[in-house]
Amino acid sequence: MFASWGRIVYRARFTVIGVMVAAMLGLAGYGLSLQDHLSQSGWDDPQSQSTAASILSDETFGRDTAGDVVVLVRAPDGTTVDDPAFQSQVSTHFENVLAAHPEYIAKTNGGFFTVGTALKSTAAASDDRQFAVQSFAIVGDNDTEITANFREVKDAFYGDGLNIQLAGLQPVAGALNDTMANDIKRLELIAIPAVGVLLFFVFGGVVAAALPLIIGGLTVVAANGIVRFITNFTEVNSFVAPVVSLIGLGLAIDYGLFVVSRFREELGEGYAVDAAVRRTVMTAGRTVVFSATTIIAALAGLILFPQGFLKSVAYGAIATVSVAALASITILPAILAIIGRKVDALTFKRLRQTKSAEEIEASMFGRLTRWVMRNPLKVTIPIVVGLLLLIVPLTGIKFGGINETYLPPGHPTREAQAQFDELFPEMRTEPIRLVVQGASGAQVGSIIKAADGAPGLVVRDNGQSFHVASSSTEVAVLDAGLIDRNNAAPAIEYLRSMDKPDGVTILVGGTPAIEYDSIAALLNHLPLMVVMVVLATTLLMFLAFGSLVLPIKAALMSALGLGSTLGILTWIFIDGHGAGLLNFTPGTIMSPILVLIIA
Repeated sequence: MFASWGRIVYRARFTVIGVMVAAMLGLAGYGLSLQDHLSQSGWDDPQSQSTAASILSDETFGRDTAGDVVVLVRAPDGTTVDDPAFQSQVSTHFENVLAAHPEYIAKTNGGFFTVGTALKSTAAASDDRQFAVQSFAIVGDNDTEITANFREVKDAFYGDGLNIQLAGLQPVAGALNDTMANDIKRLELIAIPAVGVLLFFVFGGVVAAALPLIIGGLTVVAANGIVRFITNFTEVNSFVAPVVSLIGLGLAIDYGLFVVSRFREELGEGYAVDAAVRRTVMTAGRTVVFSATTIIAALAGLILFPQGFLKSVAYGAIATVSVAALASITILPAILAIIGRKVDALTFKRLRQTKSAEEIEASMFGRLTRWVMRNPLKVTIPIVVGLLLLIVPLTGIKFGGINETYLPPGHPTREAQAQFDELFPEMRTEPIRLVVQGASGAQVGSIIKAADGAPGLVVRDNGQSFHVASSSTEVAVLDAGLIDRNNAAPAIEYLRSMDKPDGVTILVGGTPAIEYDSIAALLNHLPLMVVMVVLATTLLMFLAFGSLVLPIKAALMSALGLGSTLGILTWIFIDGHGAGLLNFTPGTIMSPILVLIIA
């Protein structure tokens, strides 16, 4: 089959290039609007108790907007927030912001300053009277709309002559998204030229080095178009964009190395260009297709998880792998058919890489391979021991959700959130929440008393932790702050184990519980995903090679590689080795990372 396809590509090389490039550029044009159709949702487990709590609360009282944007205002030097002139200046500024942006800012929830008819609270000032806060609600019914609207209006909160910082859910989410997007752009700007230089020395020529980069670029832009098409039918998380870029460039370059290297080897053996193309597709092309199929089978396991985020990654990654493989067995061999022996153009003679099999066997890598095959135990034992040692730190791995501590130290939003949490511990923007249904007033009081016994809660001035945030005849929402939101598990487990009055439903929710349930869902579905992936890849490898030994060996090597990778991540990002050099704060690892590494 692949030999026939190689002949077709050679004979119709101009047509293949024309059709495929036109199709991929068409997808690229369609994908230009991708960012406008991506979602910020999909991080939670839709079937979890915390999600049910959120739905019940929102249906009863509307979306909780208290933590959308918290504006932290500092008084000028020599004054306090109680200064009438300062209060008037801030109040006027906030009223002007509301009047100018009604399409983006729904209201002010209240705070220290007099803004219209919003609730004013003297507790919204710090003990030293140097700071005060005002909470604002952003327009939107879902995460995507809210994030987009905040992005439009975030600069309006700052005022001339006012020392203002922004904390809250939307400033943190926006800062995280912007930081990741900027990091990806910087990575691409650095990585693509660096890879190009590396490929030049690998291939020994400009033309040969450029081919994988061309395939990588076409893959990324075309895959964006496919993902954009998928957004018409289902919600796709914004995290898919960097996944497409990284996987697209990586795999396309990898596949390009396979194909171009094989083509040059065939030329080096003395085959004519048409035969070299046919044999390249027949061998390297078959390897590319098998590799892509195996990767797609592994990525399909992500669809088993309930989180939309992981499903989105699966959609984008599968589309990217498919496009990379297709381009590598169509466009790339067609280009090679046209340029033929000019694949070595623009090079130095000493770097010439088109070599016969005999020359390759006599090279450094050929000699190294023969030595390894003659001394398998001398190589295997030290490497396996080394990998096992790298796995040791894995015992300290901790998973958590993403928050402001993922921002670089010194980031303005991170500092604003940290200062707000320190000055106003009772006003957490991400509280743990109890949604109580069917309880009388007395029963709610008893529930608060019992819930206050949960470990790790912030104690308010009245000696209690939980307070009634909203209530109706049927439903009451109780909120409490956590001292350390990354250690929410003991409190959540305590609250869910409490005795409930007859006929009363108590749902534990809030952002900490959503993250807790999301991690639990990942770990619960992970064994099934691993079994499915192992069975699928074993079947594919057996069909390809007719051996069960190779799949078993591959599974063992994957386990060692996965364990050592997670061990390294734990050693660096949890234990904190290199934190100063890499400019990050040690903490937990995002739980989806585990699934992505396994896939």
